[in-house]
Amino acid sequence: MGLTAVVRPADVDERPLDGEAAVPMAVRVAGLKADAIAATLTEPAVVVAADTIVVRDGVILGKPTDADDAIAMLRSLSGRSHEVVTGFAVSGGGSTTREAVTTRVTFRPLTDAVIRDYVATGEPMDKAGSYGIQGIGAMLVTSIDGSYTNVVGLPLVEVLNAIAAHGGPRR
Repeated sequence: MGLTAVVRPADVDERPLDGEAAVPMAVRVAGLKADAIAATLTEPAVVVAADTIVVRDGVILGKPTDADDAIAMLRSLSGRSHEVVTGFAVSGGGSTTREAVTTRVTFRPLTDAVIRDYVATGEPMDKAGSYGIQGIGAMLVTSIDGSYTNVVGLPLVEVLNAIAAHGGPRR
């Protein structure tokens, strides 16, 4: 059985439903992505899909719509903690595992100059919460409590365990 990893099928709406909480949303969207890819396959495979969101005080922060939106998000995270939730779906062998992993991230206090300079790099523009911990955005973070790879966008230990459970390679 092959292994197919999926990041972002074009036809999946990544917006929350009315009143939808972060964990159910991330799991739902990851499942939709996995289902969309699985429907296109012509031979058995393990499909992996994920959706990562940032949550501050119960508010889901998606990807910024423009530079001003990115600046506003980063200001709202400055000097505070928030959660990063990654929902993932692994399907294969006739079943699907859908789970979520949550990591707490704390930002250092950010000046407007630091925020503007970071947004000017372009890095925040396709990232939930307007930052990427795996890139320049690492300089915004003072600490994490939980999985670093979850904050990057794919909680590797949990996903690899699910892949193995669905007949994929065991690592």
